[in-house]
Amino acid sequence: MATRAEWIEGMRPRTLLLSVSPVVAGSAIALAGGAFHAGIAVLALVVGVSMQIGVNLANDYSDGIRGTDAHRVGPQRLVASGAAAPRIVKRAAFSCFGVGGVAGFGIAALSGQWWLLAVGVAIVLGAWYYTGGKHPYGYLGLGDVFVFVFFGLVATIGTSFPQTGHVDAAALAAACGQGFGACAVLMANNLRDIPTDAAAGKRTLAVRLGDRGARRVFAAYGAAVVVCAVVVAALTTWWALLGLALLPLLGRATRFVLAGGVGPGLIGVLKQVGIAQFVGALGLLAGCLIARL
Repeated sequence: MATRAEWIEGMRPRTLLLSVSPVVAGSAIALAGGAFHAGIAVLALVVGVSMQIGVNLANDYSDGIRGTDAHRVGPQRLVASGAAAPRIVKRAAFSCFGVGGVAGFGIAALSGQWWLLAVGVAIVLGAWYYTGGKHPYGYLGLGDVFVFVFFGLVATIGTSFPQTGHVDAAALAAACGQGFGACAVLMANNLRDIPTDAAAGKRTLAVRLGDRGARRVFAAYGAAVVVCAVVVAALTTWWALLGLALLPLLGRATRFVLAGGVGPGLIGVLKQVGIAQFVGALGLLAGCLIARL
């Protein structure tokens, strides 16, 4: 049975860092444009964290009842390990979605952009049908698309737009950078799980590409993150190149993956990329703050 420590460790890198980083990056873009709104930024953070936890719990539930996690390499999950009843995990997932929905309502009220509520509904539907429902698209190799769109474009622009009232090239570049970073985390996770996912019929992009192809795509995602960081700096301020502080961690993770790292060792890659994303977002924020001052 999974212990509380195992569950927390399994969620921490992706839940906290990958949900916070887009909010930090989006707020940095708003700051660069002189339109930073602390209230909206805080609410966006609540939305990001609650939705990420909800996604993880929804995946835990759906994969668990399908038996996908029966022979998981990484930290054990609640349903598959028997640590919690499926109905409890499902209820917890939708409770998190509810918290995110309330925070999203606050963002719409403060910004006056009520159509953002429809985006919130799309996020919940995308989160649930990623591994839930009769035909989960995460089992069809479309998980990377979901992650790029929702944890990159939507999360980042969904933070900057309510503050600035517009979407510019800098916001789009920052959002793409966050999306590619999130895709790198997903690819590392799915690379680790290729044998068990293939056996369970979960045709992730990593399964479809095979071990070698998945490693190359992971490296490409990392390179795209760096390119996006440079583009953002060119469009805002060269101080934003402080975001390249992510290079040591991202480089270490990439070397490990390209060298053929397997199994539990890839769990460390998830953490390194997650921290790299966060460091990069903080560097971007610091650079924009310096430029404003």
